[in-house]
Amino acid sequence: MIAQPRDGAQTLLKCLEAGGIEIMFGYSGGAALPIFDALETAGTNIKFVLSRHEQGATHMADGYARATGKPAAVLVTSGPGAGNTITGIMTAHMDSIPMIVISGQQVTWMLGKDAFQEADIFGITMPIVKHSYLVKDSNDIPRITKEAIYLATTGRPGPVLIDIPKNISQGDCTAPLDCEIDLPGYHPETAYQVESRDIETVIEMLQKSERPLILAGHGAMLAHAGPELKELAETCRIPVCSTLLGKGIFDETHELSLGMLGMHGTAYANKAVCETDLMINIGSRFDDRIIGQADKFCKNAKIIHVDIDPSEMDKMIKPDLKIVGDAKVVLAELNKWIRPLETKNWLATLDGYKKRFPLNYKIQGGLKMQHILDVVDRLTESNAVITTDVGQHQMWSAQFNKSKAPWNWISSGGAGTMGFGFPAAIGAQMGRPDDVVIAVVGDGGFQMTLCELATAVLQKVPIKILVLNNHFLGMVRQWQELFFENRTSGVDLEGNPDFVKLAESYGAKGFQIKRPADIEKVLTKALEYNEGPCLINCEVVKEDNVFPMIPAGAALEDMIIEKPKHRMEKPVGST
Repeated sequence: MIAQPRDGAQTLLKCLEAGGIEIMFGYSGGAALPIFDALETAGTNIKFVLSRHEQGATHMADGYARATGKPAAVLVTSGPGAGNTITGIMTAHMDSIPMIVISGQQVTWMLGKDAFQEADIFGITMPIVKHSYLVKDSNDIPRITKEAIYLATTGRPGPVLIDIPKNISQGDCTAPLDCEIDLPGYHPETAYQVESRDIETVIEMLQKSERPLILAGHGAMLAHAGPELKELAETCRIPVCSTLLGKGIFDETHELSLGMLGMHGTAYANKAVCETDLMINIGSRFDDRIIGQADKFCKNAKIIHVDIDPSEMDKMIKPDLKIVGDAKVVLAELNKWIRPLETKNWLATLDGYKKRFPLNYKIQGGLKMQHILDVVDRLTESNAVITTDVGQHQMWSAQFNKSKAPWNWISSGGAGTMGFGFPAAIGAQMGRPDDVVIAVVGDGGFQMTLCELATAVLQKVPIKILVLNNHFLGMVRQWQELFFENRTSGVDLEGNPDFVKLAESYGAKGFQIKRPADIEKVLTKALEYNEGPCLINCEVVKEDNVFPMIPAGAALEDMIIEKPKHRMEKPVGST
């Protein structure tokens, strides 16, 4: 039987499918036309979702990956089409999210000649991808596609770009679909080798500790290390705090959980960091949002840092013991040797802090974001998949929306990308169609990608879009109030649309909450609505501040529990 001829585009799609790609988000254009045509002719089962903007497509792929642990693909055209993916690629790169971004490109003989819609997307994205390719031969497509998926999903995950000139995607491909990869110098398998002397040292340090603390980061999530982490914490009776992206790797309703630490973390988590004598960091990169002043972070404690990426060692904090390895493998080996520790007094101290500094809010004084999010958490029994935008609502959601399991908390961490939460919810719902997915967004960020309402309606995803509408860029306004004598510049979102009517104009269901008495009734109706997306506009109080708070660049000991009564010095770091 003679094999059917195939071009580069058809080969690409077949190789993506063979590599486990099930869904592709994107926006069409001239340079990518052969690949879009191959979606109809290649005979794969890859589902294509047409977004309304390339940025939205990347955030959808990101949300899908964070909710499922599996990569998705993005397909866009050249020039501005590829350029519009930059924010989404950067967001995924900063948070180590696997993604395959495929961009059409001008024909090879026009590269570098300023042809129509030509841009050096290979060079532009170089700092924000794990790896990138410019394909110059149609027969390289099988190898490059296999390598791209392998790179994106192994070691420390991340986005990989494949830039394909139009004549390459149209050209004949005679190379076999299954081929060997060629990645000299890339050896992620070394992360699965644990030195016995490192495990022995950890055991010795644990035995000497009276106030141990586990910091669980996103790396533990990516390693699927939840069961091993739970075994370590419960056997040794060690309390656990998490980073923003580590929420859920350890059940936040567990008695040993301290919730999130850092700039807007719980007071008791931050106090635990200040008082611990041994911190075991599992998969956190010690970012600036959790360490405050590096020279004061855990100043009375020994520090153990476990991370799959050696470049993270000594970057922010110099630990006493460095273990480069996969979190799941390291913990599994460690758990063979652990035994219960005497931490009764330490846990009693932390329980005291929980009672003294609980997360709370006043119901009086108007509709509060905290109140709404608290009810959401209760009605969903902490089991919903929560995606967020960036700002005050994000931090209150991190505080009040508990995560019982991994992959249920989806938020932009390192990049702090506004406009992320809503399209990420679309991707998450498509990856987990049977779960409740709630996008928690502010009125500012939502307006950056709200055109994806069309995508949500067409795909009939039953996401709940919770717009916490204070008519401000709330977090920036909070900093202006606290540090800039309340000079509110560039934060008043005068001119917001009627979000309910806007949603309805796209064909989505709209709900409105204006007073505390309506919260439970309206949210219950929204959670029961499953015919497609629905939007709940919440007219919350305009000026409210997130506490606890650690000003940027300040030490964790300088945590602010409530609104200060005196003028504060301008912080060195950003919001």
